[in-house]
Amino acid sequence: MKRIRRVLAVTLAMMMAVAALTGCGSGKTDASKNGAASTGTKVFTFGDTTFNAENEEPTIDPHSAYCGWPCVRYGVGETLFKFNDSMELEPWIAESYENVDELTWKIVLKDGVKFSNGKACDAAAVKACIEDLVEVHERAAGDLDIASIEADGNTLTIKTNSSKPTLINYLCDPYGCIIDVEAGNENGIVVGTGPFVATELVTDDHINLVKNENYWNGEVKLDEVKVLTITDGDTLALALQNGDIDAAYGMAYASYPIFENDDYQFTSTATSRAFYCQMNYNSPVIKDDAVRKALAMGIDKESFVNTLLSGYGYVGQGAFPESFTFGGQNVKTESYDPEGAKKLLEEAGWVDSDGDGIREKDGKTLTIKWVSYPSRQELPLLAESAQATLKDIGFDVQLNVTADHGTIVAEKDGWDVYAAAFVTCGIGDPMYFFTTHCFDDSSKNRGGYHSDELQELADKMNATFDKDERSQIAIDMQQQILDDNAFIFCSFLKMSMISKSNVTGLKAWPSDYYELTADLDIE
Repeated sequence: MKRIRRVLAVTLAMMMAVAALTGCGSGKTDASKNGAASTGTKVFTFGDTTFNAENEEPTIDPHSAYCGWPCVRYGVGETLFKFNDSMELEPWIAESYENVDELTWKIVLKDGVKFSNGKACDAAAVKACIEDLVEVHERAAGDLDIASIEADGNTLTIKTNSSKPTLINYLCDPYGCIIDVEAGNENGIVVGTGPFVATELVTDDHINLVKNENYWNGEVKLDEVKVLTITDGDTLALALQNGDIDAAYGMAYASYPIFENDDYQFTSTATSRAFYCQMNYNSPVIKDDAVRKALAMGIDKESFVNTLLSGYGYVGQGAFPESFTFGGQNVKTESYDPEGAKKLLEEAGWVDSDGDGIREKDGKTLTIKWVSYPSRQELPLLAESAQATLKDIGFDVQLNVTADHGTIVAEKDGWDVYAAAFVTCGIGDPMYFFTTHCFDDSSKNRGGYHSDELQELADKMNATFDKDERSQIAIDMQQQILDDNAFIFCSFLKMSMISKSNVTGLKAWPSDYYELTADLDIE
């Protein structure tokens, strides 16, 4: 009965959104309603909730912020290697690699790879691309730590300043899309080697793509692709129902039942995209060990996944899902225990002295400023769920779910808990999450977390090439941040895309990278 009520509520909301959808973007979606029927041109229209400035994706220039994600997702850029369904490396632009010594890597490119402008993608072009990347992209520069690059025909030799066992993995990060830097990046549009060419980009609205006539890796089946930024879940569902789009990424879970019929199809996979909470160690209340532990004990992950996400996810334990050998099955963390949390806070001096349901200590209330953002539909649901369960323990959780979250968390004293989404193992190696979030110089260490023990483990990891040994170190590193309650990993995404039944070649990947490919087609 609850599910039926949710579906009816969504349907009503979608009906109310008709006017909004009709009134905006009316000139962008007409072609997709008839596919190729009217002109003989195959046009595919894709609705996406995530292509926007709020997600640090205002353009498709991989050398800027996280713009490499739409670059590789929408088939404009390709990396030297890519990840398969098992998150193992496979050749893409490159044919092979060799780890010559601790600091030297030799990469051989495939013959015949071209940029969409017809220019050869040889070692010299790749060298220019990577050199520009590390010059302008701080995160990439730190990840790769490149000392020098030499180009000879199709052979690239990279020397690093320090031991980098995961150099090849990092080159598969979306920022590693190989682009023709000499072609520039006017209006955020770049020239890549992928099956599609960007012709128009309007941040927070749309990007238009056409077939790459110079594509090196087979026939591109579609002539045009239009990606529409549709951040409202009800509007996205309505667009797919009305035929304004052919497929959707980021559909609200409550809308799924509407599309569970023969007219539509789902492609789904487990990913390492975690929905997690990060603690702000600059906050006096968060510095209290008992408060952080009580927060971890006060979030009902099971109900969040099974009820609010309708089972479209996986309960989190550690930083990585159980599909990895170093996953959450190997670590211990706090379980949902509201009574235990109450007792812990009492013992730490947090008591409800005035009977208003909110605990106090030394004249200060147990108030938590919770910051998050709405473009990932799971995050507002997590915020509301946590607010409710933590209130029962004695927390006053003040929610601020806003597109302006980046500005807020940039200030040390403006927040206590930051809830976000992040692909923790996007390069197939566990070090990815730690380097971005857990060290003094990490770009996403927003809360100033520091651990000498974790740094020692990281130094050991950076000198270790053996895969099994790296897995064990990753388990130990996870346990350290969990023991500190510096992060709470609530769930992992079961990534799904929904399309019309006549769409073929649309596939969900565990990396959450590759979406629009040469094989994508409308029958």
